[in-house]
Amino acid sequence: MLGNHVRFLARVNFDAAKTLKKRAIENIRSLEKMPERFPFFEAEYIPSNKYRKLFVENWFVVLYQVKGDTVYIDYIVDCRQDYKWLL
Repeated sequence: MLGNHVRFLARVNFDAAKTLKKRAIENIRSLEKMPERFPFFEAEYIPSNKYRKLFVENWFVVLYQVKGDTVYIDYIVDCRQDYKWLL
């Protein structure tokens, strides 16, 4: 999902896409330490306390789950769009 978003931006501005990709990866890797620090994603049809949300540069929201010592990234969604399709 991240690759699709970065490729789309690269068509408009390659340098911005490169920077955004770097920051997104840094933010995602930061989940290795204290992944519970981000709030839960709350929505009507999503089970409570299932997904956490990490915002990257006001561009993406990373929805992930923490199970034991493992972080599972389920979605990387463009924040500027309506992501109700997840529901």
